[in-house]
Amino acid sequence: MRLYHALFLFLASLQVALSQDIEHGSLLVNGTQAKAETGDNFICATIDWWPHDKCDYGHCSWGYSSVVNLDLSHPFLAKAIQALKPLRIRLGGSLQDQVVYDIGNLKSPCHPLQKMNGQGWLFGFSKGCLHMKRWDELNQFFNQTGAIVTFGLNALRGKHQISHHVWEGVWDPTNAYDFIKYTVSKGYKIDAWELGNELSGKGIGASVGVTQYGKDLIKLKRILDVLYEKSRFKPSLVAPGGFYEKEWYDKLLQVSGSGIINVLTHHLYNLGPGSDGHLEGKILDPNRLSKVETIFSNLSETIQKHGPWTSAWVGEAGGAYNSGGRCVSNTFLNSFWYLDQLGIASTYNTKVYCRQTLIGGNYGLLNTSTLA
Repeated sequence: MRLYHALFLFLASLQVALSQDIEHGSLLVNGTQAKAETGDNFICATIDWWPHDKCDYGHCSWGYSSVVNLDLSHPFLAKAIQALKPLRIRLGGSLQDQVVYDIGNLKSPCHPLQKMNGQGWLFGFSKGCLHMKRWDELNQFFNQTGAIVTFGLNALRGKHQISHHVWEGVWDPTNAYDFIKYTVSKGYKIDAWELGNELSGKGIGASVGVTQYGKDLIKLKRILDVLYEKSRFKPSLVAPGGFYEKEWYDKLLQVSGSGIINVLTHHLYNLGPGSDGHLEGKILDPNRLSKVETIFSNLSETIQKHGPWTSAWVGEAGGAYNSGGRCVSNTFLNSFWYLDQLGIASTYNTKVYCRQTLIGGNYGLLNTSTLA
Protein backbone atom coordinates (compact mmCIF):
# COMPACT_ATOMS: atom_id res chain seq x y z
CA MET A 1 0.00 0.00 0.00
CA ARG A 2 1.60 3.30 -1.06
CA LEU A 3 0.61 6.80 -0.08
CA TYR A 4 1.82 9.29 -2.66
CA HIS A 5 2.51 13.02 -2.60
CA ALA A 6 -0.72 13.47 -4.52
CA LEU A 7 -2.87 12.94 -1.44
CA PHE A 8 -1.13 15.60 0.60
CA LEU A 9 -0.89 18.06 -2.25
CA PHE A 10 -4.57 17.60 -2.97
CA LEU A 11 -5.57 18.30 0.61
CA ALA A 12 -3.33 21.35 0.73
CA SER A 13 -4.66 22.70 -2.55
CA LEU A 14 -8.25 22.14 -1.42
CA GLN A 15 -7.71 24.29 1.66
CA VAL A 16 -6.19 27.05 -0.47
CA ALA A 17 -9.17 26.92 -2.80
CA LEU A 18 -11.59 27.11 0.12
CA SER A 19 -9.85 29.97 1.89
CA GLN A 20 -8.98 32.21 -1.05
CA ASP A 21 -10.68 33.45 -4.19
CA ILE A 22 -8.59 31.72 -6.87
CA GLU A 23 -9.87 31.48 -10.43
CA HIS A 24 -6.90 29.72 -12.05
CA GLY A 25 -4.16 27.49 -10.73
CA SER A 26 -1.91 24.60 -11.63
CA LEU A 27 -0.87 21.57 -9.64
CA LEU A 28 2.14 19.38 -10.35
CA VAL A 29 1.90 15.88 -8.88
CA ASN A 30 4.86 13.51 -8.74
CA GLY A 31 3.03 10.21 -8.78
CA THR A 32 6.12 8.05 -9.22
CA GLN A 33 7.84 8.63 -5.88
CA ALA A 34 6.32 7.19 -2.70
CA LYS A 35 6.05 9.36 0.40
CA ALA A 36 5.77 6.31 2.66
CA GLU A 37 5.01 2.61 2.46
CA THR A 38 2.90 0.55 4.85
CA GLY A 39 2.35 -3.15 5.42
CA ASP A 40 -0.66 -5.22 4.42
CA ASN A 41 -2.14 -5.03 7.95
CA PHE A 42 -2.03 -1.24 8.28
CA ILE A 43 -5.79 -0.70 8.26
CA CYS A 44 -7.60 -1.50 11.50
CA ALA A 45 -10.96 -0.64 13.05
CA THR A 46 -12.32 -1.09 16.57
CA ILE A 47 -15.39 -2.70 18.08
CA ASP A 48 -16.13 -1.19 21.49
CA TRP A 49 -17.96 -2.32 24.64
CA TRP A 50 -20.42 0.60 24.96
CA PRO A 51 -24.05 -0.47 25.64
CA HIS A 52 -26.94 1.04 23.68
CA ASP A 53 -27.66 3.57 26.43
CA LYS A 54 -24.24 5.25 26.20
CA CYS A 55 -25.12 8.86 25.38
CA ASP A 56 -23.14 12.05 24.75
CA TYR A 57 -24.50 15.59 24.54
CA GLY A 58 -28.08 14.30 24.70
CA HIS A 59 -27.69 11.88 21.80
CA CYS A 60 -27.34 8.09 22.04
CA SER A 61 -25.38 7.02 18.97
CA TRP A 62 -24.21 3.49 19.77
CA GLY A 63 -27.27 1.33 19.24
CA TYR A 64 -26.46 -2.39 19.33
CA SER A 65 -22.88 -2.26 18.08
CA SER A 66 -20.82 -3.56 21.00
CA VAL A 67 -18.67 -6.65 21.43
CA VAL A 68 -21.52 -8.38 23.26
CA ASN A 69 -24.61 -7.35 21.26
CA LEU A 70 -23.55 -6.67 17.66
CA ASP A 71 -25.59 -8.73 15.17
CA LEU A 72 -22.93 -10.98 13.66
CA SER A 73 -25.43 -12.53 11.26
CA HIS A 74 -26.05 -9.28 9.38
CA PRO A 75 -24.77 -9.86 5.82
CA PHE A 76 -23.51 -6.28 5.44
CA LEU A 77 -21.18 -6.71 8.42
CA ALA A 78 -19.45 -9.79 7.02
CA LYS A 79 -19.19 -8.28 3.55
CA ALA A 80 -17.70 -5.04 4.88
CA ILE A 81 -14.96 -6.90 6.75
CA GLN A 82 -14.25 -9.16 3.78
CA ALA A 83 -14.10 -6.15 1.45
CA LEU A 84 -11.37 -4.62 3.64
CA LYS A 85 -9.47 -7.92 3.94
CA PRO A 86 -7.06 -8.11 5.59
CA LEU A 87 -8.74 -5.97 8.25
CA ARG A 88 -7.45 -5.91 11.81
CA ILE A 89 -10.18 -5.53 14.42
CA ARG A 90 -9.38 -4.33 17.92
CA LEU A 91 -11.87 -5.40 20.58
CA GLY A 92 -11.57 -2.89 23.39
CA GLY A 93 -12.28 0.58 24.68
CA SER A 94 -13.10 2.53 27.82
CA LEU A 95 -15.08 -0.23 29.54
CA GLN A 96 -12.65 -3.10 28.91
CA ASP A 97 -11.07 -2.65 32.37
CA GLN A 98 -14.45 -3.44 33.92
CA VAL A 99 -15.07 -6.65 31.95
CA VAL A 100 -14.51 -10.12 33.42
CA TYR A 101 -14.68 -13.42 31.54
CA ASP A 102 -17.17 -16.17 32.39
CA ILE A 103 -14.63 -18.97 32.66
CA GLY A 104 -12.78 -20.80 35.43
CA ASN A 105 -13.28 -19.93 39.09
CA LEU A 106 -15.07 -16.62 38.54
CA LYS A 107 -16.35 -15.65 41.96
CA SER A 108 -18.57 -12.74 40.87
CA PRO A 109 -21.86 -13.11 38.95
CA CYS A 110 -21.66 -12.72 35.18
CA HIS A 111 -23.85 -9.64 34.63
CA PRO A 112 -23.91 -7.34 31.58
CA LEU A 113 -22.57 -3.79 31.67
CA GLN A 114 -25.27 -1.54 33.09
CA LYS A 115 -25.68 2.21 33.35
CA MET A 116 -25.28 3.41 36.94
CA ASN A 117 -26.38 6.71 38.45
CA GLY A 118 -24.24 6.50 41.57
CA GLN A 119 -20.56 7.34 42.04
CA GLY A 120 -17.72 4.84 42.13
CA TRP A 121 -18.21 3.41 38.66
CA LEU A 122 -15.91 4.13 35.73
CA PHE A 123 -17.64 6.15 33.01
CA GLY A 124 -21.01 5.67 34.72
CA PHE A 125 -21.28 1.93 33.99
CA SER A 126 -21.08 -1.16 36.19
CA LYS A 127 -18.71 -4.07 35.78
CA GLY A 128 -19.67 -6.42 32.95
CA CYS A 129 -19.01 -9.90 31.70
CA LEU A 130 -18.15 -11.75 28.50
CA HIS A 131 -19.79 -15.17 28.20
CA MET A 132 -17.80 -17.89 26.45
CA LYS A 133 -20.74 -18.66 24.17
CA ARG A 134 -20.45 -15.12 22.81
CA TRP A 135 -16.66 -15.46 22.59
CA ASP A 136 -17.16 -18.62 20.51
CA GLU A 137 -19.56 -16.79 18.20
CA LEU A 138 -17.14 -13.88 17.74
CA ASN A 139 -14.22 -16.13 16.88
CA GLN A 140 -16.26 -18.18 14.41
CA PHE A 141 -17.27 -14.92 12.75
CA PHE A 142 -13.72 -13.56 12.63
CA ASN A 143 -12.46 -16.84 11.21
CA GLN A 144 -15.11 -16.78 8.46
CA THR A 145 -14.39 -13.17 7.48
CA GLY A 146 -10.59 -13.36 7.75
CA ALA A 147 -10.32 -10.61 10.38
CA ILE A 148 -7.06 -10.22 12.32
CA VAL A 149 -7.95 -9.82 16.00
CA THR A 150 -6.44 -7.74 18.79
CA PHE A 151 -8.11 -8.18 22.20
CA GLY A 152 -7.84 -5.73 25.09
CA LEU A 153 -7.68 -7.38 28.53
CA ASN A 154 -8.87 -5.98 31.86
CA ALA A 155 -5.80 -4.44 33.56
CA LEU A 156 -7.56 -3.26 36.75
CA ARG A 157 -8.45 -6.72 38.02
CA GLY A 158 -7.04 -7.01 41.55
CA LYS A 159 -6.30 -3.29 41.85
CA HIS A 160 -8.10 -0.79 44.08
CA GLN A 161 -8.90 2.88 43.71
CA ILE A 162 -7.02 5.18 46.11
CA SER A 163 -8.15 8.54 44.72
CA HIS A 164 -10.41 9.96 42.03
CA HIS A 165 -8.31 8.60 39.14
CA VAL A 166 -5.43 6.64 40.65
CA TRP A 167 -5.49 2.86 41.06
CA GLU A 168 -2.90 0.82 42.96
CA GLY A 169 -2.13 -2.81 43.60
CA VAL A 170 -0.82 -5.83 41.76
CA TRP A 171 -2.72 -7.03 38.71
CA ASP A 172 -4.59 -10.30 39.35
CA PRO A 173 -4.11 -12.40 36.19
CA THR A 174 -6.23 -15.39 37.26
CA ASN A 175 -9.31 -14.61 35.18
CA ALA A 176 -7.25 -13.48 32.19
CA TYR A 177 -5.17 -16.66 32.42
CA ASP A 178 -8.29 -18.85 32.31
CA PHE A 179 -9.67 -16.82 29.42
CA ILE A 180 -6.49 -16.99 27.33
CA LYS A 181 -6.12 -20.71 28.15
CA TYR A 182 -9.66 -21.34 26.90
CA THR A 183 -8.92 -19.32 23.75
CA VAL A 184 -5.78 -21.35 23.02
CA SER A 185 -7.55 -24.67 23.72
CA LYS A 186 -10.24 -23.79 21.18
CA GLY A 187 -7.68 -22.92 18.53
CA TYR A 188 -8.80 -19.31 18.25
CA LYS A 189 -6.08 -17.16 16.73
CA ILE A 190 -5.75 -13.86 18.57
CA ASP A 191 -2.97 -11.98 16.82
CA ALA A 192 -2.27 -9.60 19.71
CA TRP A 193 -3.21 -9.25 23.38
CA GLU A 194 -3.40 -5.76 24.90
CA LEU A 195 -3.44 -4.93 28.62
CA GLY A 196 -5.62 -2.03 29.73
CA ASN A 197 -7.16 0.98 28.02
CA GLU A 198 -5.96 4.59 28.51
CA LEU A 199 -4.36 3.98 31.91
CA SER A 200 -1.05 5.66 31.03
CA GLY A 201 0.05 9.02 32.43
CA LYS A 202 -2.86 10.90 33.97
CA GLY A 203 -5.23 8.31 32.53
CA ILE A 204 -8.80 8.66 31.27
CA GLY A 205 -11.13 7.51 34.01
CA ALA A 206 -8.33 5.62 35.75
CA SER A 207 -4.53 5.66 35.84
CA VAL A 208 -1.89 3.14 36.90
CA GLY A 209 1.68 3.98 37.91
CA VAL A 210 4.22 3.16 35.23
CA THR A 211 6.41 0.97 37.46
CA GLN A 212 3.53 -1.27 38.52
CA TYR A 213 2.11 -1.37 35.00
CA GLY A 214 5.50 -2.48 33.67
CA LYS A 215 5.56 -5.33 36.22
CA ASP A 216 2.03 -6.32 35.21
CA LEU A 217 3.16 -6.57 31.58
CA ILE A 218 6.05 -8.83 32.53
CA LYS A 219 3.53 -11.09 34.29
CA LEU A 220 1.29 -11.18 31.19
CA LYS A 221 4.28 -11.95 28.95
CA ARG A 222 5.12 -14.97 31.10
CA ILE A 223 1.53 -16.18 30.84
CA LEU A 224 1.60 -15.90 27.05
CA ASP A 225 4.93 -17.74 26.90
CA VAL A 226 3.50 -20.60 28.96
CA LEU A 227 0.12 -20.91 27.24
CA TYR A 228 1.52 -20.56 23.72
CA GLU A 229 4.61 -22.71 24.39
CA LYS A 230 3.40 -25.56 22.16
CA SER A 231 1.78 -23.31 19.57
CA ARG A 232 3.51 -22.49 16.28
CA PHE A 233 1.84 -19.09 16.42
CA LYS A 234 3.05 -16.56 18.99
CA PRO A 235 0.82 -13.51 19.62
CA SER A 236 2.16 -10.02 20.18
CA LEU A 237 1.95 -8.20 23.51
CA VAL A 238 0.52 -4.72 22.95
CA ALA A 239 0.73 -1.81 25.42
CA PRO A 240 -0.14 0.64 26.88
CA GLY A 241 -3.09 1.73 24.70
CA GLY A 242 -3.15 5.26 26.11
CA PHE A 243 -2.32 8.85 25.31
CA TYR A 244 1.35 9.52 24.73
CA GLU A 245 3.26 11.20 27.54
CA LYS A 246 6.98 11.07 26.85
CA GLU A 247 8.30 10.52 30.37
CA TRP A 248 5.74 7.79 31.12
CA TYR A 249 6.32 5.94 27.82
CA ASP A 250 10.11 6.22 28.14
CA LYS A 251 10.04 4.77 31.63
CA LEU A 252 7.62 1.99 30.64
CA LEU A 253 10.13 0.58 28.16
CA GLN A 254 12.89 0.85 30.75
CA VAL A 255 10.84 -0.85 33.50
CA SER A 256 9.49 -3.68 31.36
CA GLY A 257 12.82 -4.31 29.63
CA SER A 258 13.90 -5.75 26.32
CA GLY A 259 11.53 -8.01 24.43
CA ILE A 260 8.48 -7.71 26.71
CA ILE A 261 6.40 -5.20 24.75
CA ASN A 262 6.17 -6.08 21.06
CA VAL A 263 3.99 -3.13 20.09
CA LEU A 264 3.83 0.34 21.61
CA THR A 265 0.35 1.78 21.10
CA HIS A 266 -1.03 5.27 21.54
CA HIS A 267 -4.46 6.90 21.08
CA LEU A 268 -5.28 10.10 19.20
CA TYR A 269 -8.28 12.47 19.33
CA ASN A 270 -6.76 15.67 17.99
CA LEU A 271 -10.03 17.39 16.99
CA GLY A 272 -11.32 17.87 20.54
CA PRO A 273 -14.79 17.01 21.88
CA GLY A 274 -17.60 15.91 19.59
CA SER A 275 -19.68 18.87 20.81
CA ASP A 276 -17.23 21.42 19.37
CA GLY A 277 -19.10 23.70 16.96
CA HIS A 278 -15.89 24.32 14.99
CA LEU A 279 -15.18 20.70 14.00
CA GLU A 280 -15.72 21.39 10.29
CA GLY A 281 -13.15 24.16 10.31
CA LYS A 282 -10.63 22.05 12.21
CA ILE A 283 -10.95 19.20 9.71
CA LEU A 284 -10.22 21.57 6.81
CA ASP A 285 -7.35 23.37 8.53
CA PRO A 286 -4.02 21.75 7.51
CA ASN A 287 -2.15 23.62 10.22
CA ARG A 288 -4.45 22.19 12.88
CA LEU A 289 -4.14 18.67 11.48
CA SER A 290 -0.36 18.86 11.26
CA LYS A 291 0.07 19.65 14.97
CA VAL A 292 -0.34 15.96 15.76
CA GLU A 293 2.91 15.26 13.91
CA THR A 294 4.85 16.19 17.06
CA ILE A 295 3.36 13.18 18.86
CA PHE A 296 4.41 10.80 16.09
CA SER A 297 7.89 12.29 16.04
CA ASN A 298 8.36 12.04 19.82
CA LEU A 299 7.01 8.50 19.95
CA SER A 300 9.43 7.50 17.20
CA GLU A 301 12.26 8.96 19.28
CA THR A 302 11.07 7.04 22.37
CA ILE A 303 11.20 3.77 20.44
CA GLN A 304 14.62 4.46 18.95
CA LYS A 305 16.16 5.37 22.32
CA HIS A 306 14.44 3.01 24.73
CA GLY A 307 12.70 0.21 22.81
CA PRO A 308 14.05 -0.57 19.35
CA TRP A 309 12.55 -4.06 19.66
CA THR A 310 9.03 -2.57 19.51
CA SER A 311 6.97 -1.09 16.69
CA ALA A 312 4.44 1.77 16.81
CA TRP A 313 0.69 1.41 16.38
CA VAL A 314 -2.14 3.91 16.66
CA GLY A 315 -4.36 1.71 18.81
CA GLU A 316 -7.41 3.98 18.64
CA ALA A 317 -8.20 7.23 16.84
CA GLY A 318 -11.58 8.81 16.23
CA GLY A 319 -10.77 12.45 15.51
CA ALA A 320 -13.30 13.93 17.94
CA TYR A 321 -13.78 12.21 21.30
CA ASN A 322 -16.99 11.38 23.22
CA SER A 323 -18.46 9.37 20.33
CA GLY A 324 -17.41 11.89 17.66
CA GLY A 325 -19.29 14.85 16.23
CA ARG A 326 -22.88 14.26 15.19
CA CYS A 327 -23.47 15.14 11.51
CA VAL A 328 -19.71 15.69 11.08
CA SER A 329 -17.78 12.54 12.04
CA ASN A 330 -20.23 10.42 10.05
CA THR A 331 -20.03 12.47 6.85
CA PHE A 332 -17.69 12.71 3.85
CA LEU A 333 -16.07 15.79 5.38
CA ASN A 334 -14.41 13.64 8.06
CA SER A 335 -12.52 11.78 5.34
CA PHE A 336 -10.05 14.66 5.12
CA TRP A 337 -9.04 14.23 8.78
CA TYR A 338 -8.84 10.44 8.34
CA LEU A 339 -6.74 10.45 5.16
CA ASP A 340 -4.42 13.12 6.52
CA GLN A 341 -3.76 11.16 9.70
CA LEU A 342 -3.23 7.90 7.81
CA GLY A 343 -0.60 9.76 5.80
CA ILE A 344 1.17 11.24 8.82
CA ALA A 345 1.10 7.90 10.66
CA SER A 346 2.63 6.03 7.73
CA THR A 347 5.35 8.67 7.35
CA TYR A 348 6.52 7.87 10.88
CA ASN A 349 6.63 4.11 10.26
CA THR A 350 3.40 3.33 12.11
CA LYS A 351 2.61 -0.32 11.41
CA VAL A 352 -1.12 -0.32 12.29
CA TYR A 353 -3.76 2.43 12.50
CA CYS A 354 -7.02 1.52 14.30
CA ARG A 355 -9.99 3.71 13.42
CA GLN A 356 -12.57 4.27 16.15
CA THR A 357 -14.86 2.59 15.16
CA LEU A 358 -15.87 -0.07 12.66
CA ILE A 359 -19.39 0.48 13.90
CA GLY A 360 -20.86 2.51 16.75
CA GLY A 361 -20.85 6.14 17.82
CA ASN A 362 -20.86 8.97 15.29
CA TYR A 363 -17.43 8.03 13.94
CA GLY A 364 -18.22 4.48 12.80
CA LEU A 365 -17.23 3.41 9.28
CA LEU A 366 -20.55 1.56 9.08
CA ASN A 367 -23.97 3.03 9.78
CA THR A 368 -25.03 1.88 13.26
CA SER A 369 -28.61 1.08 12.23
CA THR A 370 -28.37 -0.14 8.62
CA LEU A 371 -24.69 -1.23 8.58
CA ALA A 372 -24.32 0.45 5.18
